[in-house]
Parts: sequence; C-alpha cells; structure tokens
Amino acid sequence: MPERDAPRVVIAPQSFKGSAGAVAVASAIARGVRRVWPRAVCVELPLADGGEGTTLALVRATGGEMRHARVHDPLGREIDAQWGVLGDRVTAVLEMAAASGLPLLRDDERDPRITSTRGTGELILAAAASGAQRVVIGIGGSATNDGGAGMARAFGYRFLDSAGDELAEGGAALARLARIEGQTDPRLIRPAIDVACDVRNPLLGPEGATAVYGPQKGATPQIQRELETALTRYVDVVEAFVGRDVRSVPGAGAAGGLGAGLIAFLDARLVSGASLVLDAVGFDKRLVGVDLVITGEGRIDGQSVYGKLTYAVTVAAKRRGVPVVAVAGIIGAGHEAMRHAGIEAIQTLAGESEAERDAAIADPLPRIEAAAERVVRARASARGSR
Repeated sequence: MPERDAPRVVIAPQSFKGSAGAVAVASAIARGVRRVWPRAVCVELPLADGGEGTTLALVRATGGEMRHARVHDPLGREIDAQWGVLGDRVTAVLEMAAASGLPLLRDDERDPRITSTRGTGELILAAAASGAQRVVIGIGGSATNDGGAGMARAFGYRFLDSAGDELAEGGAALARLARIEGQTDPRLIRPAIDVACDVRNPLLGPEGATAVYGPQKGATPQIQRELETALTRYVDVVEAFVGRDVRSVPGAGAAGGLGAGLIAFLDARLVSGASLVLDAVGFDKRLVGVDLVITGEGRIDGQSVYGKLTYAVTVAAKRRGVPVVAVAGIIGAGHEAMRHAGIEAIQTLAGESEAERDAAIADPLPRIEAAAERVVRARASARGSR
C-alpha cells in the first residue's frame, strides 16, 4: 500500500492528569487521525513518566500482563494493588502509589507522621518473587514521609529505639531511632532495581522531602519541623548502617524520602522516568518507517523541556528525523521552548476562558479527538493532502 494511502503514525501521549488516562488519550487521538487519514496505521503507545499510570502504560505498550498482590495501604489496611510484568517476561514494573499513594487516603486521613511505605515494600517483594531479573519502580504520588523505613520493614529490617523496642510505623517515630537490625530478603538479591525518578530533591533541607512535599500530604509547619528532625535522625542511623551517603544523592527526597530508602536498602538506581519508560517500550525502534509522531499531555509549558515525557518523545523522534505534533489540554508560559525542541504544532482542547477549561476537564475525550483531527488536517493541508 503506498505511503500516501496509509501513513504510519505513532501516538505517544501521557495522561491528562485529573482528566483522562494515557490509554484513553491515545485511543482518542487515533480516532482523530483516522478522520483525516482513514487508512492510517496508528500505533497507540500510551506512556507515563513514573507516576500514576506507569504500570498500565508499560504493560500495554510491551504486551505484558497485569498482576495483583495483597498489601497494606499507608495506614496499614489490607488492599489489593496492581503491578505488572512487561512483554519481555523478565521485567516487573510497579508504582509505589498503588500501595502507598495519596489517593488511597481521604483528605482527613492525610498524616505523614504515621503513614508508611510498608505496602510498597510488599509490592516490591511480590515482583521480585516472580523471578523478575529487573524491577522498575515509579515513585510519584506518595502519602508518606518515612524515608522508606516502612518498605524496609517489609523486607525484614527492624527499626529500634534505645530500649530495643520496635518503633511505630510512620515518619514521626523515626526521631527515636537508635539502631537498625536485619538484612535484605534473599528474593531481592537477584533483580536489578531501577527507579523512575524525575525530581532531584535531596532528603533534607529547604529543598528536601519534608519542606517541598510535606504540605500536600497534610504536614503543617509544626509537623514539618517534627518530620525534618525525624528524617535527620533516620538518615544518620541509616548511613552508619549501610556505610554510604544517601542524604545528598539527587532524588533522595523523592516520595517522602523513599528515594533514599531505595538507595540504602536495595542499592537502587535512580534514573529519569521519561528515559526509563522510552527505553522499556523500545521507543527508538518503533520510529522506523514512521511518518508522524503525535504526543500530548494536560499542560505544555516552559517546564515541559525539563526531563518531561513529552520532551523526551519529541527529542527521540527528531533525532530519527520524524516530525512531531502535539495535543495539549492547555498551553502555558514558555511553551515556545517545546517548539524550539522540535514540536511543529500544538492543538489545545480549550480556549482561555475558565468555563471552556472546566468543560474540557469534565469531558476531555471528544475534545482530544477533535484536536488531533485539527492538528493532522492542518499538517496535511500545509504539506499537500495525502
């Protein structure tokens, strides 16, 4: 079939947060493309950057499968959490938010003094016990500020006070930490641990876990001071226990200090979420013979060029000489930087009015489909109709 009759289009958006998941967004874009090019070969590749939706996106993109594990939520209640196995059958993927995420709590339950990452540790154990050679962990959206202590408890470590009594779960109790006992569960020795982490925050200080992310988890200024003191004590003991610096590693403060805990107890590698995801789905190879890439996200602005998924997709496509266009909920200040990076055109779902934006958030998929149609039709008109 001649190329003019069947253009090949890779559709690689992420979720429109709070509005539509990446899988639904990709399907809506594909429908819009086919309004202009009915015979187009559309490869739907919904993506995520390590936050919510990463597991499902990677499993779908690689032909893997979803699995379930019984774990504990941030307050210790038993829940079912999803994780996945990628199409290569040797890579497991999970999101800490599935076990220890903020959406698992009501607003009045948010309290980082007592919330724990134990469930995340249980999810990691389930993935490792499957025989995976590699475990990919997304760590966005946490409800916790315990430095990964809860996770380590799930692995068999004990956190003791000066009297030898085990500390309670949560970030606040770590202020009384005197020593750590235990060793890594044997099931965790085999797999390599890669963490999708796009934040660079250290563990402590004004740019650290507590100061930057504590307020959204329910930490008042007084609670923030309490948690900062606790994390300082915690990292002193942890570093002495593992014999290495973790507090100053960029990303150690991610997910309430879970980044530090993953480094300390699993020797994990913190990597760019966008790069990790594109590598996992073999994005570069998928661009061979492609005529157009369509990406998208809820907001494209000046921050999009700082390691975000939309930027990574754009750079990878341009490196291969494949043109890129985008669909966005809205555009913000500095969005021109994405045009400089290589995006040829951006179509938005709504205008400037608040009413239009609210309507787009409430019912996004028809608008995404229409925006995709507009951006493709404009490109087809500019370059000659296919």
